[in-house]
Amino acid sequence: MATATASKSKPTPMMEQYLALKQEAGGCLLFYRMGDFFELFFEDAREAANILDIALTSRGEHGGESIPMCGVPVHSAEGYLARLIKAGCRVAIAEQVETPEEAKERARREGRPVSKALVKRDIVRFVTAGTLTEETLLEPRRANLLVALAEVRGTIGIASCDISTGEMVLEECAADMLGAVTARLGASEVVACEGWEHGPDDIIERDRRTFSSDDGEARLKSIHGVATLDGFGSFSRAMLAAAGGLIDYLDHVGRGTLPLLLPPQKRESGQSMLMDEATRSSLEILAAQNGARQGSLIAAIDRCVTGAGARLLADDLGSPLLDRDAIEARLSLVGWLHKDPLNRAALREKLRAIPDLGRALGRLVAGRGSPRDLGQIRDGLADARSVRDMLGALPDQPRLLQDMIPALGGHSALIDLLGRALVPSPPTERSSGGFIAESYDIALDELRAISGNARKAIAAMEARYRDETGISALKIKHNGVLGYFIEVPAKHADALMAPDSGFTHRQTMAGAVRFNSIALHEEATRIAEAGGRALAAEESHFEDLVGAVCGVAREIAATAAALARIDVSAGQAERAAEGGWCRPEIEEDARLDIRGGRHPVVEAALARTDERFVANDCTLAPDNRLWLIGGPNMGGKSTFLRQNALIVLLAQAGGFVPAESASIGLVDRLFSRVGASDNLARGRSTFMVEMVETAAILSQASERSFVILDEVGRGTSTYDGLALAWAVVEAVHSHIGCRCLFATHYHELARLAETCDSLSLHHVRAREWKGDLVLLHELAEGPADRSYGLAVARLAGVPTGVVKRAKQVLDKLEKGRAETGGLAAGLGELPLFAAMAEVEEEAADPVAEKLAELDADSLSPREALDFVYELKRLAQSTKS
Repeated sequence: MATATASKSKPTPMMEQYLALKQEAGGCLLFYRMGDFFELFFEDAREAANILDIALTSRGEHGGESIPMCGVPVHSAEGYLARLIKAGCRVAIAEQVETPEEAKERARREGRPVSKALVKRDIVRFVTAGTLTEETLLEPRRANLLVALAEVRGTIGIASCDISTGEMVLEECAADMLGAVTARLGASEVVACEGWEHGPDDIIERDRRTFSSDDGEARLKSIHGVATLDGFGSFSRAMLAAAGGLIDYLDHVGRGTLPLLLPPQKRESGQSMLMDEATRSSLEILAAQNGARQGSLIAAIDRCVTGAGARLLADDLGSPLLDRDAIEARLSLVGWLHKDPLNRAALREKLRAIPDLGRALGRLVAGRGSPRDLGQIRDGLADARSVRDMLGALPDQPRLLQDMIPALGGHSALIDLLGRALVPSPPTERSSGGFIAESYDIALDELRAISGNARKAIAAMEARYRDETGISALKIKHNGVLGYFIEVPAKHADALMAPDSGFTHRQTMAGAVRFNSIALHEEATRIAEAGGRALAAEESHFEDLVGAVCGVAREIAATAAALARIDVSAGQAERAAEGGWCRPEIEEDARLDIRGGRHPVVEAALARTDERFVANDCTLAPDNRLWLIGGPNMGGKSTFLRQNALIVLLAQAGGFVPAESASIGLVDRLFSRVGASDNLARGRSTFMVEMVETAAILSQASERSFVILDEVGRGTSTYDGLALAWAVVEAVHSHIGCRCLFATHYHELARLAETCDSLSLHHVRAREWKGDLVLLHELAEGPADRSYGLAVARLAGVPTGVVKRAKQVLDKLEKGRAETGGLAAGLGELPLFAAMAEVEEEAADPVAEKLAELDADSLSPREALDFVYELKRLAQSTKS
């Protein structure tokens, strides 16, 4: 929050006004309108100048010190706002709410000096990450959610809303499940009451009284004009309290103007598969590990041709369904479009031209719309009818499409109204007019004619004055300060200065003199009045058209939602056709039978290099539900684990999957503990993060869950790690009883197959050929015979001498293991470390190492002779 040093003298009236507005702005940066600039002062200026990389200047003094200041032009403020919001700032916009003339008149009424009249300013809006509607500030293919959290009698209520489209969802969960829910939502901004302790970390605290279930219920009834919410769903007190907090915050940032809020939808707790933040990050669903979209699942499968479709696809992937009928409905629509490539291509071409109806509607309802948004509504609704006519004529329509067809039609009266009222390509700005079509308003046409004929009338007057005065250089000009005026060279000015000339002196310039005349004044006044009345008429029409659109906002939103779902289905069908994907079978039992499965992201990356992805099967059933997978690093274990998790996710999201066939029993929660990373900001090491994630799996997974675990226990000592991995496998097998893929390098865990009936051993195949490691990326039954760690080290470029020395140490260790029965023979003994202590400090042989590095076939005779001398030198230095 920007602060000012206490003043030693009374601040100026302008600074008094600024400080009062800054106090009202709270923790937001204050954009203070001064003419054509938004100015920032004090700490706000320092912070903004640093983020925006603009000059930091100063203006006057306050408290005996100069006041830091920076500013941005009003006409380009949105670009600067976008950068500030991305940097985590919130901004309060303080606009001038009266003209200088009105300020002077107010000063006269209040008996104050007119010369010191200060234009009144007020905060008209708060710009925050979760309350954006501007097209330039939003990502077209990503939803922008605002979330409010409230707790009522131990239950957490969650209200989420994307105000750019008006979609609002209410749900609830237990406190220990909040992390998974907020990870799914991926909100841009979260608000909660003061003192909130349940997370997430970055929240905006609001007055506890605004999170009232009674107020929330009353506000929802008022917004939607209903006496009861029963028609929308049965909402708990926690949900309504969260809704109350969300609506109050929207009211606050909009300064009393609420955005588009569609009727709330209730999300049941068991409606979608749960995934915690670690799982989403590990599987790289919506973003890769580096935060970029490239390399993520959605980047590999998104074939949507509209922004709304891409946003809906992201929502589908973030919250896969648990209802088998709902999944099958989506799959049937994808399958219907998949089998007809010609009609699919024609449909996608139509969808590609459709504007973003939902966001255009959101801007209009929020009072931030433009004539262009009205044009998008007109064109989008007309295009939706074209899509309806095309799809409605096709046979065997699936049920989901039949349900959506009605939403694509209608709106005939609105389309006709907007078609008659607007020009073909309405502008973004409405202040200059020009967006109402000719013939829509005859009176407006006449006013435009007056303005349009101004140039002819002025040119005729200029010609007449030249003839009357005999001054051929006389010109009639216009600027923003003087309006229209007559200008002549200074040497001809005396002729127009005469009292009876009919001209009035206005301004003397270097080399020219400017005049006015009664006729010119009257013509200018007529033109200005006509132009002003024309702009006022267009503004009135704009408000009427916006009112007509808002009157059917729910219906337009339903049309936008139907188009988005069709786009997602067509895109899924297109991706399936590209990659030879199959329709999965969705079952209620706990099976997982995937034949020829592939990783969609890795396969796409390999395709760009003309490499082939090696497909693998995965068959989990009640009597074979835990696979213990060994094999070398880089052999494909992690890829295999992730690809099966992603196939499950894609199937339950309602899409085809990268496999030859797939039969999937519904998964209630998906867990992924793959990869290693630390969280230094929270004081957690890599191993600590691994254990936290493992603990979450062991405490939250059910027998209907699917768990993938990779290298549990590798971040600590050999004994600790093996003991932890052993115990985790037993817990997953015997206590949770879920489907699980467990990758490990601990060969000793293979002994668990003797006591765990539903555990089977598998490995990724690899071979050594002439000293080189060949990774086959194929999965086979049975335990891994070795880890090939030294071979992988050689592939990675570890110096030959180091690899050779490691081989000597390994031989000693394996000898000790063979003599004592190995680690698995006695988990409380230390045979491995005893063998390690016996490793001799053998000196490396430099001559042998040099020979091992030699590529004899590549040597020339001269190089061979030089090499012999080098060997001789090494041998002599070793002896000495």
